[in-house]
Amino acid sequence: MRSHLRCLIKVAFLSCLPIMLLVNAAYATHVAHAEHRFDDYWTVEEFIHHYPDQKAISDAFVLRVRNEPASGTASGKKITRPIKISIIYPGNQASDYWRRSVKSMEARLQQIAPNYELTSFFTKPDSEIAEQAQQIGAMLEKGVDYIVFTLNAKRHRSLISKVLARNKEKLILQNITTPLKYFGKMQPFQYVGFDHAIGTDLLAKEYLKRTEGKGDYAILYGPRGYVNDMRGGTFFREMQKHPGLNLKASYYVGFNRKKAYLATLDILKSHKQIRFIFSSSTDIALGVIDALKEKGMLGKIMTNGWGGGASELEAIRKGELDFTVMRMNDDNGVAMAEAIYLDQTNRSNEVPVIFSGDILIVRKGMENSEIEELEKRAFRYSQ
Repeated sequence: MRSHLRCLIKVAFLSCLPIMLLVNAAYATHVAHAEHRFDDYWTVEEFIHHYPDQKAISDAFVLRVRNEPASGTASGKKITRPIKISIIYPGNQASDYWRRSVKSMEARLQQIAPNYELTSFFTKPDSEIAEQAQQIGAMLEKGVDYIVFTLNAKRHRSLISKVLARNKEKLILQNITTPLKYFGKMQPFQYVGFDHAIGTDLLAKEYLKRTEGKGDYAILYGPRGYVNDMRGGTFFREMQKHPGLNLKASYYVGFNRKKAYLATLDILKSHKQIRFIFSSSTDIALGVIDALKEKGMLGKIMTNGWGGGASELEAIRKGELDFTVMRMNDDNGVAMAEAIYLDQTNRSNEVPVIFSGDILIVRKGMENSEIEELEKRAFRYSQ
């Protein structure tokens, strides 16, 4: 499968002329319109359509991830030498997604392939790419079997291409479920995560239901890059289909709570009739809540979370966050562990190119018992 992946000529391009205006330059960038690129990636549906053999492989793998370890795998006896795994994550943020991913991955490995050595390194989400490159270089020099990384900024592509060109280490890209056409035939071992576009589509439907497709709104984007395109870009594109909804302001605030807070204050000052603010991440949502609290607008203007981690669920319980999409978080750590185990036991043909985990809506006002059940499922290894 991976040996003959080829670029497909399929364009789904959305282009809007960017008009930049700096507002509180140290904190946020206000944009009249944002540019988002969707033609660089295959969606999950597109990929399965072009590689239909992946459907059965993916279905079987999803069941493997959801269930307890298969009988006979717990001892890990088939793996005679330590598996060397290195992880580089943008984990220094309010979202607990990345650290839970490591914890759940290790917990599953201890069950199915306990003979492993794992090193991890965390950076800030929208910076320190040079530091990430240095860490990858050091890990390659030391010698590893698997590198787990992510892809967001365009500069990540060259880093990833260098790893792929070596054809020695297996590369897992986390938090991305849409294969990048840029890599051509030389794709990573696996893409793992929770599809940003699918999650954002759930949020868009929730806003449309609550507003009946009418009113003013704003978007707070994360840093420019893949996650921003798939979340903020998908949301913008969906809202544009509804003429009764009017985009009044949009800001690039990074995944930064303080910048989101300041941008929200500016929105509240300039646009009195705003109905909701779309938040592209946990940190952004918390910053919006900070500003709404300060101005006495909490409960009057809606905002959402993205991910459903501990801090978002706390805000849901306190009635501060209107709703969020909750990832069944630990499934992605389990998926990486199972992919490594299958590869190490000469069953890599059972590993799908994409693993996209389940995402569900969680709303303010839900019974605490309902949320607790979701937490048990989502954080089954990382509690």
